[in-house]
Amino acid sequence: MWLNIFKKAKEGGLNVIQTYVFWNIHEPVQGQFNFEGDYDLVKYIKTIGENGMYATLRVGPFIEAEWNYGGLPVWLKHVPNITFRSDNEPFMYHMEKFTKMIIKKMMDEKLFASQGGPIILSQIENEYNTVQKAYKEHGTAYVHWAGDMAVGLNTGVPWIMCKQSDAPGSVINTCNGRNCGDTFVGPNSPNKPILWTENWTAQYRAFGDPPSQRTAEDIAFSIARFFSKNGTLANYYMYYGGTNFGRTTSSFITTRYYDEAPLDEYGLQREPKWGHLRNLHDALKLSQKALLWGTPSLQEFSDDTEARVYEGKGNTCTAFLSNNNTLLDATVEFRGVKYYLPPRSISILPDCKIVVYNSRMIVSQHNERRYKDSNIANNLQWTMFKETIPTPDTSPLKFVEPLEHFSTTKDDSDYLWFTTSLKLDATQLNSATGRLVLEITSLGHLLHAFVNGEYIGSGHGTLIRKNFVFKKPISLKPGINYISILGATVGFPDSGSYLEHRVAGVRAITLLGLKTSPLDLSRKGWSHKISLDGEKNNIFTEQGSQKVKWTKADKGAALTWYKANFDAPEGNDPVAIQMETMSKGMVWVNGKSIGRYWPSYLSPLGNPSQGIYHIPRAFLKPKENLIVVLEEMGGKVEGIKIQTVNRDTICSIVREDYPPNAKTWRREMGVVSTKMKNPKPTANLACPENKIITHVEFASYGDPVGECGHLFPGNCTSPNSQKVVEQILQGKAKCAVPLDKNIFDKQGKLCPNNLKTLAVQAHCGHQT
Repeated sequence: MWLNIFKKAKEGGLNVIQTYVFWNIHEPVQGQFNFEGDYDLVKYIKTIGENGMYATLRVGPFIEAEWNYGGLPVWLKHVPNITFRSDNEPFMYHMEKFTKMIIKKMMDEKLFASQGGPIILSQIENEYNTVQKAYKEHGTAYVHWAGDMAVGLNTGVPWIMCKQSDAPGSVINTCNGRNCGDTFVGPNSPNKPILWTENWTAQYRAFGDPPSQRTAEDIAFSIARFFSKNGTLANYYMYYGGTNFGRTTSSFITTRYYDEAPLDEYGLQREPKWGHLRNLHDALKLSQKALLWGTPSLQEFSDDTEARVYEGKGNTCTAFLSNNNTLLDATVEFRGVKYYLPPRSISILPDCKIVVYNSRMIVSQHNERRYKDSNIANNLQWTMFKETIPTPDTSPLKFVEPLEHFSTTKDDSDYLWFTTSLKLDATQLNSATGRLVLEITSLGHLLHAFVNGEYIGSGHGTLIRKNFVFKKPISLKPGINYISILGATVGFPDSGSYLEHRVAGVRAITLLGLKTSPLDLSRKGWSHKISLDGEKNNIFTEQGSQKVKWTKADKGAALTWYKANFDAPEGNDPVAIQMETMSKGMVWVNGKSIGRYWPSYLSPLGNPSQGIYHIPRAFLKPKENLIVVLEEMGGKVEGIKIQTVNRDTICSIVREDYPPNAKTWRREMGVVSTKMKNPKPTANLACPENKIITHVEFASYGDPVGECGHLFPGNCTSPNSQKVVEQILQGKAKCAVPLDKNIFDKQGKLCPNNLKTLAVQAHCGHQT
């Protein structure tokens, strides 16, 4: 997918791709390295350069990033006497060794800008100020050591530390956040530029979270504000978030990552966010000469309104007119001309005269994402294999009390079994005060409880509070009873101090309801088993699936594996799988994990945080694709659907006082001019992926209401709106409809004295 993502990023006006380096995928086992296939870092950076873009390499090697263990390999936790991210010899030894290896790889391939390559910046550490005080003097010593070590590698390009106010020496401290134009106090030295490494385009989502949104207008305002105040580089975090495949997320983070970014999880352009920011980038590029060489000045009109001007020799001049009031619009007079400013907006005047862009006025198109059940991929004939519930005899790791989860599994699996036996006589059971209750105290993240092989229930923590108490009534029999608890993690933690000391898993087990007193089983003697049998046998692969006996799927039960085959869906649209009828588990396609699913964990709105999951077409064969599902709690496998994803519903909603599209303008010999006569606002529509407009679903010139996918006529609309728009758009891959009363309202009788809006909704498809 790399080329497609880079292409769309460049078309969106970006010229830099920023990436982390993931230590735990490159060195998953100490001394064993992986830079092949999807992990080919050299190829990734080279591909950026081959597409005419620069790169920022965030080496870390601690990266946070909602990534498992913040990018640190789990084997590092077991190095004797180690303290992560501190003035600690074992940690600094391994960190320096890995950092030097990465830098050597880049230098050997001549990938730094000083060598003619695309890398213009490198980052060491990550947001260390947030934990530095916890390490006291060892934190201060460490951050200076890290900076000096990085600079000493002599890459010939600057090093940065994000959110690090005391970045040492020549290392540049940078800002992360939503409004760095106003919140960043600036670099800690006058010879360092103002850099913004993370402008959060939404908010990453954890299981249990409702959807997170950040409007295109708000992001655009923040970027325009930053560059108006002498900003040098702004990076969108994320511009494309993609998918956390496999078990790569940190604790409780959803498989889908920053889906609300300008490019969504599938790599499709989320409009109007993508287009509105592209227009902003065009306006900034029209202003680049003044921004680079002009002298800045500030003119304040009121408490909320101002002009920030960059002016140089000749006619080099750019102005940013700002209204910081979030509720009220404003009109300002700048150099003898009045300019209207909507609430919390910035207008960009690349020649200090003409407004080519306003952050609040969206002239780019909108779109709506839709999922469609595949016509050919859903003949799923499911078979199943039930996981065996272990007993103490089949669980090899023995200890008096439950073992700590993280240290025991070493992240080889999410799963750790805790099993014990309990002998009760009839007298004890008959004297019980009522139903017996099993109480389990867990430090997280999740558990499934079984008594005598029968599933009795599950419990889990949250991103904020990972520990929880599980209580369920149970039935026991006279004689030997088996209690089996499957503990599960949902990623290792990725933030905070002393990560090496974090713990998880079952801690205390109590049987309530006996007449004598609660029976503490915590130190009764526990047997443990890492992983599931299906995992160990790789039954999610073609070869491994032959190691077990599969039977026809029936009513969904806990800890059940399901298997089926399907053909690749029709067309070229991205592929997804609808999992909302299942509870929790993981999906593999042709042996590749597409990540954890957990639709049974509902947000406060009563909906799954994520119910649909991405299957990259690169994972698929034309025919007979193997899909394997591990279901932990029980679900309706017949409800699983293979779908295609599109953004074929496109819209434009433009008002007649909006500026023309920024691409309408050009700068020649220092003069900003239009590429057409009498430029007007236009409804710009473009179909994705080589499609054309097959039909116009809605058109209204007047006062339409609603949003893309849900547009309606208002109190007045031109009766010929639909006909005019159809004549212009039908059969076109892209086109612009002028917002012109001479086309829609020749007599000028429609809603006189009201500003008119043109709203169009069209559907894209392949030519038949």
